[in-house]
Formats: sequence, C-alpha cells, structure tokens
Amino acid sequence: MRAARPGAVRVRAQWGRALAGRARLRLRTRLSAQTVDTLFAAAVFAATTGAMHRAMHPFLGHLLLLNVLLSLPLVWRRRAPLVSFLVMSSVAFAQWCLDLRMPSSDMTLLIALYTVAAHASKRHTWLAIGVLETGALLASVRWSAQERVLESFVALSAMAVAAYVIGMNMRSRRAQFAFLEERAVRLERERDQQAQLAVAGERTRIAREMHDIVTHNLSVMVALADGAVFAQELHPEQATAAMRQVSTTGRQAITDMRRFLGVLRADEPDALRHPMPGITQLEPLADQVRAAGLPTRLDVSGNPADVPVPAQLTVYRLVQEALTNTLKHTPPGTRADVRVSCTAHHIIVHVTDDGPAAELPASTGGQGLHGMRERAAVYGGEFQAGPHPDGGWHVRAVLALSGNEA
Repeated sequence: MRAARPGAVRVRAQWGRALAGRARLRLRTRLSAQTVDTLFAAAVFAATTGAMHRAMHPFLGHLLLLNVLLSLPLVWRRRAPLVSFLVMSSVAFAQWCLDLRMPSSDMTLLIALYTVAAHASKRHTWLAIGVLETGALLASVRWSAQERVLESFVALSAMAVAAYVIGMNMRSRRAQFAFLEERAVRLERERDQQAQLAVAGERTRIAREMHDIVTHNLSVMVALADGAVFAQELHPEQATAAMRQVSTTGRQAITDMRRFLGVLRADEPDALRHPMPGITQLEPLADQVRAAGLPTRLDVSGNPADVPVPAQLTVYRLVQEALTNTLKHTPPGTRADVRVSCTAHHIIVHVTDDGPAAELPASTGGQGLHGMRERAAVYGGEFQAGPHPDGGWHVRAVLALSGNEA
C-alpha cells in the first residue's frame, strides 16, 4: 500500500479541522449555554425526584418543593455562579432548619461549588467553600451519630475538595485553550505580516534587478545609437558597426531578462542555459561599455572561482551600475577604471572615472545608488560613492564573505 503524500495529508488535516470547527459552530448555534444549563437542571431534578419517590418519604411534597428550589438555580449557574450557589445554600439551610434530610442536596451543592470554582473569581470560590464547609459541619452534627460526626464531616469535606479541584482544573484548561487560541491568532497575524514583508522585499529585489538590467543596456544602446547618427555621413562603416553593437546589446538585454526570469520561475528552461553573471563576465561588460564610447580598464585580482555565486552576481551588478552612471553622466572622453580584489574573507570593488565630478549626482531618488547600497548591505559590507579627492567620481564597496556565507 502506497503512503499518502505529505501535501495530501496536510490538505486532509486542514479539511478535518475546518469540518470540526464548523460542526462545533453549528452545535453551539443550535444549543446555547443557557439551553444546555436548562437541560442539565431538568436532568438533575428528574434524577433526584426519582430517588425521592423510591424512598416514600412522608413529607414528599415538601421535599419536591425543596428539590425544585435546589435545581432551578442550576439554570443560571454559569451566568451567575456565586448567586446560584448562595440561593441553593439558603434552600439547603432551610432544609436543615426544617429537619428534612435530603441527600440530593449534597449533589446539587457540589455541582454549584464546581461551577463557582470553574467560572467565578478565587475570592468567590473561597467564600463558597466556607459556606459549604459550614453546611457540612451542621449536617454532620444533626444527622450523624454522635461517634461518627467527625467521619461524616471529613467525608463531606472530601467531596467538596474534589468538586473544587475539578472546577479549578476546568478553569485552567479553559485559560490554556484561550491562550492557545490567542497565540494561534497572533501567529497567524505574524505569518501574514511576514508574508507581506517578504512580498515587499521580493518586489524591491525584482525592481533593483530590472533597473540594473534595463538601465544599463538601454544606456549603452542610446549611446551607440547617438554615435551611429553622428558617424552616418562621414564614417558609414562605423555607424554600421555601432548599430550592430546595438543589436548585440539588445540581445544581451533579452538574455539577461530570460536569465532573471529563470531565477523567478522554475519552469523557465533558459535558466539552465543562461547562468547568472559573475566576475568572469566583467570583461564582456567592459567591452560593451567600451563599444558605447567609454574607455574602461579592468583589473581583477585573486581567484574569482572561490567567491560564491550570489556574491559574484552582486559584484557584477555593482560594476554594471557604476559604469552605467559614468556612461550617462559624463561627457565624451571620460575614462573609467574598475578594480576587483578577491580574497577568502572579502571582496573589494572600486570603480573610478576622470569625468567632472560636478556633473555627477551626489544623491538620487532613483534605484541606482540606493540599490548598490542595499546590495552591499546584504553582505554586511561598506559602500561609498562620491567625488574622488583626485578628481572624478568613485564608487567603493567592500563585501564581507566569512560571516555571511557561514
């Protein structure tokens, strides 16, 4: 016989809990607490009345009246537990004064004490215990033999203690159930909040990736298209080469989009054919911006193979965004310098250019510098961007690998 799949088991369990909850809700709707207490009081009255009929007591009418007065307060035992107990105790005291021994009163008073212990405050519970113990002492003195007064009192007290303990246990269980229900509601609320935070974080990550992919490739394509327009009349072969580079860059953008979709979707086949870019793809990136008119020097030291794939993607995106900003915000003739240093514990990325720093935005409301700062913060690293002391603009990021990767 095949074992049930875990998903099917969870679905069945959820359906079972849902059906059980609906059944309890229907039962509570059909039978309210007041109805249950009324039926319970009627059952107690019927049982005690039957016992008195079998006893053939000469004062049967008086006993029936007292039994009605003892059983009737049970209808309101949960709504007003102490009041019901005191009313029943008063009836029992009247029974004692009339010297009408009625064993059924013991059962009803114990039920009332249990209800007080389960639903009333501790102060009211101790008051009920004191009243019941006084009644037990009076009953033992009047209706027990001289030599068995103490034994009778101990027996009645033991029953009172048992009713009290059962009531307190029921109170504890009810409080525990209420705590667990509140905790379940709180955990469900926290789960929903965490899901919303996760969705917001994922949207931010997607927006950052899309910004890096689209902005960089479009910036390169715009620069190449502008160059092709200017070179069309005097150097048509250069214009043709630029437009071919535009086509290549567009295809690269499509490839990056497919690669990114492959990470988001498990059914995207291109995810296997187009791995995420890393440090080894920095040279093609430099060639791309060189073709767009930004002379770029690339220097990679260390062994990139030892760097985890997510960290390599972060390095690639940092360099890509820095070069894109240089390409967009500097005049022709600007040169860029990219240095990447890889060690076992950290990676240092330093991108500088010799363009006029005044033309570069020190802060931006877009996704560029903010996204770069977030990427570095994921690895607990440092990020700096601003005018270089020697002129131009520089971007420096340090990614810590040891603690993050562990």
